Amino acid sequence: DIFAQQLPKMPKEYITRLVMDRNHHSLLLIKKKRIIGGICFRPFREQGFIEIAFCAISVNEQVKGYGTHVMNHLKSHMQRDKLYYFLTYADNYAIGYFKKQGFTKYVTLAKEKWTGFIKDYDGGTLMECKINSKLNYLDLANIIKRQRTALLEKIKESSNSHVRHEGIIRTSTYERINIEDIKGIKESRWEKETVGDETESFQLLHYFFKEILRAIKSHEDAWPFLEPVDPEEVTDYYDVIKNPIDLTVIEERLNSGQYYISKHIFFADLKRMCDNCKVYNREDTVFYQCATSIERLLRERG
Repeated sequence: DIFAQQLPKMPKEYITRLVMDRNHHSLLLIKKKRIIGGICFRPFREQGFIEIAFCAISVNEQVKGYGTHVMNHLKSHMQRDKLYYFLTYADNYAIGYFKKQGFTKYVTLAKEKWTGFIKDYDGGTLMECKINSKLNYLDLANIIKRQRTALLEKIKESSNSHVRHEGIIRTSTYERINIEDIKGIKESRWEKETVGDETESFQLLHYFFKEILRAIKSHEDAWPFLEPVDPEEVTDYYDVIKNPIDLTVIEERLNSGQYYISKHIFFADLKRMCDNCKVYNREDTVFYQCATSIERLLRERG
């Protein structure tokens, strides 16, 4: 039933015939005395490969690692039989899964070994996996974990990326912090680059921001963004929008002279304001259209 459910385009009679065929074998995945998945395959011992006919996991048990689990057991089982080549025809939905299991579209097994032995499926992509004869596939997760640990320990010998520093406690909401005061910056060998008069550049940047904000506030479609959304009028707004922002907040941050230290930060707030509007409102509403209009203005001025 699982094969039939997950392969709806495949005739049930054909699935039954292959599963019950004496030349085919099935590896079942059982959880709490219930079959939740499996692989149906046919070994070609003289040719040195197996063909995977069906591979499926119950829909409510997918994305939990069971597909990898059952495939690793099949690889381990085939190691004992010394069959190191797996071939399968995968449809477009299955290609991603098989790639994660080590399959590739490049077939290395000699063509005369498999031609005429496996069926060619229309719309399917032939894929191959060559398994390692010495690798313990049932302990693969722990092997990768140990390799990762060893690699990180090696990195620590020449890097301080693993060192954590205490954060800085700000005394005010918009207090500007010198990057040199952040713990760990000096240890990272960061060097400050100064281009011209920094104070003058900062003032010019803020003048640019104020011109943008002035243009937005005077725009005919800016009215939905001039004030915060009233929760009494729109009762569920703050349930949907977790990071609200409007032009009054942006103007307050700009006037502090400390918050917007780059174009990226300034335009990110403006973009979030428009994004929030488009998330909450339908595309056919005037609010959505106003957000689109302000976005167009930002592209022109940014």
